[in-house]
Amino acid sequence: MGRWEYFLKRVLLMVPIVFLGTTVTFLILRVGPIDPAAAIIGPSGDTEAYAAIRDSLGLDQPLWIQYAEFMRDLLTLQLGESWVVVRGQSVWELVGVYGPRTLWLGFWSILIPIFVGLPLGFYAGLNPNTLADYIASFGGIVWRAMPNFWLAVIFVSVLTQSDALFGFSWGDWLVETQIVTPPDLSGLWEPTQFLGALKAILPAALVLGSASMGNEMRIGRTAVLETKNANYVEMAKAKGVPGRLVVWKHMFRNALIPLVPVITGEAFLLLGGSVLVETVFAINGLGYLFFQATINGDVPLVGSLMFLFILLSVGINILQDFLYTVIDPRVGYDGGA
Repeated sequence: MGRWEYFLKRVLLMVPIVFLGTTVTFLILRVGPIDPAAAIIGPSGDTEAYAAIRDSLGLDQPLWIQYAEFMRDLLTLQLGESWVVVRGQSVWELVGVYGPRTLWLGFWSILIPIFVGLPLGFYAGLNPNTLADYIASFGGIVWRAMPNFWLAVIFVSVLTQSDALFGFSWGDWLVETQIVTPPDLSGLWEPTQFLGALKAILPAALVLGSASMGNEMRIGRTAVLETKNANYVEMAKAKGVPGRLVVWKHMFRNALIPLVPVITGEAFLLLGGSVLVETVFAINGLGYLFFQATINGDVPLVGSLMFLFILLSVGINILQDFLYTVIDPRVGYDGGA
């Protein structure tokens, strides 16, 4: 099997995964403890009003009919309206308001580990048992060990007292921003607006990407050490291939292979956002919206967000297979990677 045939097969296998994920979501929402009618009517509603709401929402219909309508709406991207959190507002409108903040947070949460963790890990692997290696390795362990919720609270405390601790105010540095606030994403093409949005999201992104940075640093170092003494690397050196070319073409490319599932697997968690991090820093993204929808029993909003998260997860898995196909030419042969 060619590697592109292997990639197409992996893409097709994602279709039943979407159906399975949405089916499990439906069962949790309909059979679980969430009662949307009770959430809408509130504690002061009477029995007749409760029954009328259930009838209007179609909750008294047979379960298979509810399932068919649920799947039809999701697969045709008719996500409906919020029942409780922002009653009557389209789910797509809510995603349009809250989604960009989570994407902005996730983008920088992924970028920081890739451009900080990976280079440090590769550098430590190229220079083992040196002071730089010890510092990078120790830093990776520390970053992985610190819980996100604890680090988020510490960051907020330190930044709010930065003028007393470091002699300058974080909120007034470079551009004026609040410590705990949603980023203003309007006019990002303007340098001042871009810098303000980056500064507003940077502490939360560093917290959310901290564990990933430690992981990628550790795995990157191990991968380089494993490829450093491989036979093909020794052969390239014996043939007189320049050292820089050996590092970039032979070592780094092969060292990236074990990092692909790590990076893509963490990308879903980071793009999905963290409820705790978004709450502590008041990012008010999709993680915060999902939490509010869940505790308020907003069934359409919870189901729609879960469906979008499933699609995001499937998309990232497809990206992972694509990267495998591009980086490793052996993928697809002898039964796949």
